[in-house]
Amino acid sequence: MKKLVIGQIVCLTFMMALTGVAQAETGHYPVGSEGIKAATLPPPGLYLRTYTSFYTANVLRDGDGDNNGLGLDLNALAIVPRVIWMTDKKILGADYGMDALLPFVQTDFELDTVGFKDNDFCIGDFFLEPIDLAWHGDRYDVGAAFGVWMPTGDYDQTKPASPGKGFWTTMFTLGGTYYLDEEKTWSASILGRYEIHSNKKDADITPGDDMLFEWGLGKMLTETVEVGVIGYNRWQVADDSGSDVTWDTGIHDRVAAIGPEINVFIPASKMFVSLRAAWEYAAVDQPEGTTTTLTLTKIF
Repeated sequence: MKKLVIGQIVCLTFMMALTGVAQAETGHYPVGSEGIKAATLPPPGLYLRTYTSFYTANVLRDGDGDNNGLGLDLNALAIVPRVIWMTDKKILGADYGMDALLPFVQTDFELDTVGFKDNDFCIGDFFLEPIDLAWHGDRYDVGAAFGVWMPTGDYDQTKPASPGKGFWTTMFTLGGTYYLDEEKTWSASILGRYEIHSNKKDADITPGDDMLFEWGLGKMLTETVEVGVIGYNRWQVADDSGSDVTWDTGIHDRVAAIGPEINVFIPASKMFVSLRAAWEYAAVDQPEGTTTTLTLTKIF
């Protein structure tokens, strides 16, 4: 089992259930932050999106995917404001925009069998995405982006509840949404992300690259109400490296999840409200739990 550290929840989503959780040396992006129409970026305008995500887990999977019996009790709450600005500028025929977010994370972490406890409320690592590209067709949307996670958050390698990662992450994003009918009441979306990590602060450890996918199948019930099924997958696709690595680098972390989502648009307030829950399964070398995310998107 790798050395445990607490990551940040940020779906999301979007914030993204986000979801940062107590994980072995994993990346920054809180997979599960986005769901239905995950790959669809908004039209030109200014938006404030706030993810409130709660993650809970009482199972810690080992390198074989078995419960390691350490008596994990993990609860993490993240509030993540994200500013999105889509301009009226065009690049390669796409709307150009940018976004940034900063997570605030409360974490309670306990391993019952060894009597270890830790809790903290801190600011996580800052994320800046200077390139957002959005293409919109009659029956499809395509999104691409480039961003960087910066190790600006509270980080202490002796405190599992500290939300900072202690390393930089470069993240590439590409995905698409396809509308199954001309009225666009049915949608299928998948959003992929690839993370490349730097060496950790205060240790010669470079976490292996991560690949993540978020997907959603949605149905518009009315002009303002949408329901569907969402899910996510995360795989570590490269070995951890460095002279301070003491674990089996051949063991790669992974997890998957599935759950429901409902979205409501409130015209009078120019606000979207999204609520989703995702139950994790098939975890290896990390916690396996449940993420619940409430996302509010305000149009200015």
